[in-house]
Amino acid sequence: MSTNDPTSRPAMAEFEKVLVRSDTKVVEFDDERPTPVMRLQRALHSQPTVIPGIVLLMGVLFFSAVVGERFLDPFNLSLIVQQVTIIGILGIAQTIVVLTAGIDLSVGAIMVLSSVVMGKLAVGAGLPAPLAVTAGLFVGALCGWINGVLVTYVRLPPFIVTLGTWSVFFALNLWYSESETIRAQDIETDAPLLQFFGTAIEIGPARFTYGSIFMLLMCLLFAYVLNRTAWGRHVTAVGDDADSARLAGIRTERTLVSVYTLAGLVCGFAGWALIGRIGSVSPQAGQTGNLDSITAVVIGGTSLFGGRGSILGTLIGALIVGLFRNGLALSGVNVLWQEFTVGILIIVAVAIDQWLRKVSS
Repeated sequence: MSTNDPTSRPAMAEFEKVLVRSDTKVVEFDDERPTPVMRLQRALHSQPTVIPGIVLLMGVLFFSAVVGERFLDPFNLSLIVQQVTIIGILGIAQTIVVLTAGIDLSVGAIMVLSSVVMGKLAVGAGLPAPLAVTAGLFVGALCGWINGVLVTYVRLPPFIVTLGTWSVFFALNLWYSESETIRAQDIETDAPLLQFFGTAIEIGPARFTYGSIFMLLMCLLFAYVLNRTAWGRHVTAVGDDADSARLAGIRTERTLVSVYTLAGLVCGFAGWALIGRIGSVSPQAGQTGNLDSITAVVIGGTSLFGGRGSILGTLIGALIVGLFRNGLALSGVNVLWQEFTVGILIIVAVAIDQWLRKVSS
């Protein structure tokens, strides 16, 4: 159509009016600047470890002032790291599951079942300790794979699946162990490798175990995997929006199954570390592992709705729990109020998470 055609001029004039209105709207939209609160929300949303880090620092300063030198003693600080070893390892397994917008209530049961398998095979059946440890790790991975298949292919809610498998794995644990504890003396004689993670080393006035060092190395490894590998980016993408991830070419089913399987394997390592921590193999050990791992994940800033969080945050969350319990104990506070404080921390962490989620809404 020629622009010299008189019949086209009204249409062109109307088109120019639409362009003017559209340009005006764009200018008005661009002129809207975020408030300081919105900028703070966005900054904290992109850096989920900032708040847990501040809480940890404030806790150190507070108990340093209240308790004094006893709290800041290097031996006491290294003791806190030892005390959160099992929570930290289980927290890694819980974190990669929660990042996919799931949850695993069976991590504690998988851990104990794996430890019982290691102990029964090495001490009871006389299997070489390395093979017994391998079998225990395999059982942990198998339990995680079962969770992943039920969540991914049977399409059951993760909460219900892992609540059910928690009972199943715990029952298998009691059946296989016959509710009997394998003594530390028997392990020292027949399979000392099982107590490897309980071996302590002294670094100056501080005292660490191989288990606590292993936990820190595991955190570094998984932090690298989640932040620097394609698999880690796929995990975050699935948790952020599974449908969009599928449209982008990510094999979401395979990713989910691999996440739960890997979480089970990590729980197997936690079972090995648990033997070193308590010295024996007990079917009743680690009963609070499920909730403790979720506590570390939530306080560490990982969103229960998936897609946002970090392994470093989980480690900080575990240290916060250990620090507050240790500091309150040194202050002479009753155990009841120690648990009360941890509960308050959980509620505050979830409230902050809900506030930060408004950024993406």
